[in-house]
Amino acid sequence: MREKFLPFSIPTIGDEEINEVVDSLKSGWITTGPKTKRFEDAFKEYVNAPYAVPLSSATAGLHLAMLALKLQPGDEVITTPMTFGATVSMIVQGGGKPVLADIEPGTLNIDVREVRKKITPRTRAIVPVHFAGQPCDMDEIFALAKEFGLAVIEDAAHAIGTEYKGARIGSLDSISVFSFHPIKNITTGEGGMVATRDERIAEEISLMKFHGMSREAWKRYQSTGTPNYDIMMPGFKYNMMDIQAALGLHQLDKLDKFIEMRTLLANFYNEAFYDVEEVVVPEEVPYPHRHAWHLYTPLIRIEELTIDRDQFMAELKNENIGTGLHFKAVHHHPYYKEALQIAPGELPNADYASDRILSLPLFPLMTFDDAKDVVQAVKTVIARTRK
Repeated sequence: MREKFLPFSIPTIGDEEINEVVDSLKSGWITTGPKTKRFEDAFKEYVNAPYAVPLSSATAGLHLAMLALKLQPGDEVITTPMTFGATVSMIVQGGGKPVLADIEPGTLNIDVREVRKKITPRTRAIVPVHFAGQPCDMDEIFALAKEFGLAVIEDAAHAIGTEYKGARIGSLDSISVFSFHPIKNITTGEGGMVATRDERIAEEISLMKFHGMSREAWKRYQSTGTPNYDIMMPGFKYNMMDIQAALGLHQLDKLDKFIEMRTLLANFYNEAFYDVEEVVVPEEVPYPHRHAWHLYTPLIRIEELTIDRDQFMAELKNENIGTGLHFKAVHHHPYYKEALQIAPGELPNADYASDRILSLPLFPLMTFDDAKDVVQAVKTVIARTRK
């Protein structure tokens, strides 16, 4: 057993980020200001999108994206059950009705064939989630959206740096919503970004994010600005701050290196668990892609063990290995169990994964010795709980 506890995730923050935050504090620009604009511009360049809107969180981005669709009562939005609750909650808060389509059993991404089955005359949009940083089959999703006249909002919370057939997620003809939470591939503490090719959508989200004021409203406090302003629409307080963007500027520069290390660690796990029959390693999609490896999420075949998944995670903690749970299927949570009334057996692949999935430690500061300790701990727990 390890002597020191290995957390599930630790953000990789260096002196560059720290010095940039200190510079922001000394500059007087603490909230939205010039560094937020610099981060926005750098992000647009990285993902190859003409428009990007920095926000306080990806949840805020999903909320504003839904509001931009102008959903009417009864309008349906199709998404996956294997996601964080915010994906579905923001459909509700945006005025829509969530509809869940089952997942592919290997990749855990939404199954486009199941999406087709869920489309009705009330369907307005599809929200694919690039699970763990692996891209969904976007050509098939866009083809389906075109056939039925639907919008596409990519929940790209896991997918900064992900590529689909040579194109960065964020550059496609959709609304893409990114997260910079501390466990994500880059962090701004909290924070998010919406990227799109649609100028109208970008302008509307920019207005809604800050009280319905001009998206350049922060400039009114500069020497060239004016304190006067106009409210163009009812809005929210969803803006990103400069002290967050200060982190993001340097995190973005390091992202590709972060992904390289995550990929090496994920490949190490895949090889180490290859012959462990109680562990189902994540399956990769068949089309050209770059996996960002935000998470490493094997399934544990609990039917072969004397303990369930939650007990398995507790046993790993006793071995000084931290874990995460990404995710318990949305329709297994009390609120959505009641609200959505999913019939037993309607989402079999999600049900199977939900009871067996866990997230093992995966972050750039990990060493291969750390990863070896994780593998040994998993094997130890399996050995003493095998039927």
